[in-house]
Amino acid sequence: MHSSVRSTFNRAFSPALFDQLQQRLAARVGTTPFSIAETPLFLDPELRHALSSSAEALTDQLLVPATLAKLRGSVPARYDVPGTTALPDCVQVDFALADDGTGKIVPRLVELQAFPSLYAFETFLADAWAETLADQPELAGPWTCCFGDDRETALDRVRRALHGGEDPNEVVLVDYAPEKQKTVPDFVATKTLFGLDSVCVTTLEVEGRKVYRRKDGQRVQVKRIFNRMVFDELEAKNVQVPFDWREPLDVSWCSHPNWYWLWSKYALPFLDHPTVPKARLVSDVDARSLDLSRYVLKPLYSFAGTGVMVDVTLEALEALPVEERSGWLLQEKITYADAIRAPESVGGFGVKAEVRVMMIHDPKEDRLRTILPLVRLSRGKLLGVDHNRNLSWVGASVGLWTP
Repeated sequence: MHSSVRSTFNRAFSPALFDQLQQRLAARVGTTPFSIAETPLFLDPELRHALSSSAEALTDQLLVPATLAKLRGSVPARYDVPGTTALPDCVQVDFALADDGTGKIVPRLVELQAFPSLYAFETFLADAWAETLADQPELAGPWTCCFGDDRETALDRVRRALHGGEDPNEVVLVDYAPEKQKTVPDFVATKTLFGLDSVCVTTLEVEGRKVYRRKDGQRVQVKRIFNRMVFDELEAKNVQVPFDWREPLDVSWCSHPNWYWLWSKYALPFLDHPTVPKARLVSDVDARSLDLSRYVLKPLYSFAGTGVMVDVTLEALEALPVEERSGWLLQEKITYADAIRAPESVGGFGVKAEVRVMMIHDPKEDRLRTILPLVRLSRGKLLGVDHNRNLSWVGASVGLWTP
């Protein structure tokens, strides 16, 4: 971590400074229905490189043809969409910041998902922090959150991935009831930065192979879908989509839905890298032979920590129906470091951090590229609002450094 910048920020911190940050963010995206942390994460060059290079190495491993062939079985037949692309357009690789035993902060893989995330919102959060820090002479910057690119080059890469060569008016961000999602600030930011409207999947119209939406009273063909639909939410709420996932349609996807299943927690046992803790499907282990205190139990397909069991018991594993055990993962526990020390004025407590390396496939290239780091801060057992209620210095943040 960048200890000297952290010390300078902590000396400068005040409730008024945080209020300024929140006001600048609200001016860009409106009300944010989730917690915003009181600080950015200041990343030094060594940790930035470790995060970015590790994400690239892990995704390279998953692109090995033999591994992809094994992962292909993770796609449920009822959701097997025709035309899987050679690469996912959007990938998120989540790392815990852990202590390597010598006091050094190192990344440890928590999970990965070939699914979109908050590219636009995080850009605006970084912009708001940069403006707020500029008011402090010792923290004037300049600041960036972009791996390897300047801001506009990074945004161009994301724009090309989202648009996929189509007219932006014929590309839509699709979710279920997007106006009610907690991610609505990102949908607002995506409209501002990339010109994409947010549309509920239930309002799409399908005629033959063509997909349409209604805009300003007119019927407009949809040629590309920025897919933000989470399958477990669609199932839990019994959402009836206006098409069969298995039907060929005249649309392209960002990312193609099959990647949601291919690159997920299901892929973790196939990875071999210093950042990766051991992970095994419950269906593949004899739980009685394991020291379960060393593991966490995770459902393969869930978001925001839903269903995660930190203190695993044999009784809990045996209670899982045999036919469902292939949908659960045992992963070695990661000990999060106190990566951030809060100012003495608010208690000087330690704060844990998780960094999501957000990746994109620029259609002009044949590889995935790291774009920016989304950060989540925690003082509870797990990341996420439910595990950090009534706590300060937790929630959504972003990684910053001087270019």
